[in-house]
Amino acid sequence: MKNIFRALLFYACFFLVHDGLAQSAKKAFDEYAFKTVQVQNNTWGYDIYVNNKHKIHQPNIPGKAGKEGFKTKEDAQKVAELVIKKMKKGEMPPTVTKGELKNLGI
Repeated sequence: MKNIFRALLFYACFFLVHDGLAQSAKKAFDEYAFKTVQVQNNTWGYDIYVNNKHKIHQPNIPGKAGKEGFKTKEDAQKVAELVIKKMKKGEMPPTVTKGELKNLGI
């Protein structure tokens, strides 16, 4: 009985580890890209693509109240790059805090 339990435990651990490694490998090979977009009132937002599929449209500053876009294209780019880093780590949704915006100078 102990041998059967050990065998089942071994296979369960093997499949859990194997599945986790497969998911990690998939994330490592995903292709991430962003595009800055001009939105209302001459402000900026961004779109994020994963494997050429549109995943996120962000016309306003995340983590900040209101519907205000970024003042510059460069600010939108900084946050898009931060969001992609979070997505690559598996953070979903990739939230942006006020502190992170401040650290980026936004």
